[in-house]
Amino acid sequence: MDITTRADLNVLLRRFYTAAFADPLIGPFFTEIAGTDLDVHMPRITDFWERALLRSAEYRRNAFAPHVELHSARPLTAEHFGRWVQLWHATIDGRHQGPNADRAKAQGERIAVAMLRRLHGKDASTAGEGPGFIPLAALDLRRAA
Repeated sequence: MDITTRADLNVLLRRFYTAAFADPLIGPFFTEIAGTDLDVHMPRITDFWERALLRSAEYRRNAFAPHVELHSARPLTAEHFGRWVQLWHATIDGRHQGPNADRAKAQGERIAVAMLRRLHGKDASTAGEGPGFIPLAALDLRRAA
């Protein structure tokens, strides 16, 4: 079943953020550094993805600004963005398939690479290491093919 409604996004995003908050690599950015309240965050992030995928919501916030604040507190690296992509793909693949699911994965990849490069400069390395890491460099190669 594809992602077709805001309700689909709500379930997907809650599952994703539950995994992300619990993840030992990226979880501390949400729980310790940002102190993210998932109930407050959900409507905002759902608006973002509803606009990106379904073109049916208003989103007028600056999605980059919170990441700048996090990066100032503790640098966000290619490994962090790679883990985000890994969890994002796994969450989508565990529940959805279809054009919107594929678009959500591709959009997540683009966002991860763009944020890394905005934080570290356009020549930032997308290489990384560590267990379970999806190198962002691999995403660059896939897009080039």
